[in-house]
Amino acid sequence: MQTTLRHVHLPNGLSIECVEQVLRGGPSFLMLHGITDTWRSFEPVLPWLPPHWHVISMTQRGHGGSSAAASYRTRDFAADAAALVATLALPPVLVVGHSMGAVNALRMAIDHPAAVRGVVAAGGFASFSDKPGLVDFIQGQILTLGEQVPRELAESFQRDTVAGPLAPGLLQTMVEECLRTPAATWRGAFAALLEDDFSNELHKVEVPVLLPWGDADAFSPESDQQRLQRQLPRATRVVYAGVGHALHWEQPRRFANDLIAFEQSLKVPC
Repeated sequence: MQTTLRHVHLPNGLSIECVEQVLRGGPSFLMLHGITDTWRSFEPVLPWLPPHWHVISMTQRGHGGSSAAASYRTRDFAADAAALVATLALPPVLVVGHSMGAVNALRMAIDHPAAVRGVVAAGGFASFSDKPGLVDFIQGQILTLGEQVPRELAESFQRDTVAGPLAPGLLQTMVEECLRTPAATWRGAFAALLEDDFSNELHKVEVPVLLPWGDADAFSPESDQQRLQRQLPRATRVVYAGVGHALHWEQPRRFANDLIAFEQSLKVPC
């Protein structure tokens, strides 16, 4: 399947780096990576997806090759995603998000419901500021960053997202990708996580939601998955035994199969 790297200019002035895997005419998917990652976060999954799907994996504002911005709130990322859908004249998309991207996908479904036909929130969170370890990490290691992100920080951060083996070279690729994201984005995006809590709005997500999660996830606890399932009106959980936070890196083929099954379920009348 052919993929094309492109930069799309949004009406808000931002340039968004994305990879488009086409054929148009099939269902449309929008992939939203986790914090400090890029479009390449979903690269391991792309080869396993059906050739008739139209898939766009975007690099979100401030990350990788996309434009820097003044704000990195969840609603900002969601607005960019909706603007990308509109700019590319896509039909309602199935939004696949990982970690921060999962939260952005849910926010998109709340703020821009006409653009979304379903959400896959992998390794998602119900909230951030109630996690002491995360708060300490952000305050102690992220907000104190200088102009450069130390390689050892990027390596330890990405290493902690997995619990099992990866394809050769994949972890190093993802480390290099997150080093493309400037320190200013690390500071701004992580700080914004502590300011964003919209768990009391999750009931507004009207579309079906799939919640894939690895039970060896070192970042998002099962209690958050349970909260999401309770508060989202149409949520279904899928648990990956022995798998960490980046479940789509550890088991990309299974993740793709779950996307296929979920997309097919959206065609079934309720």
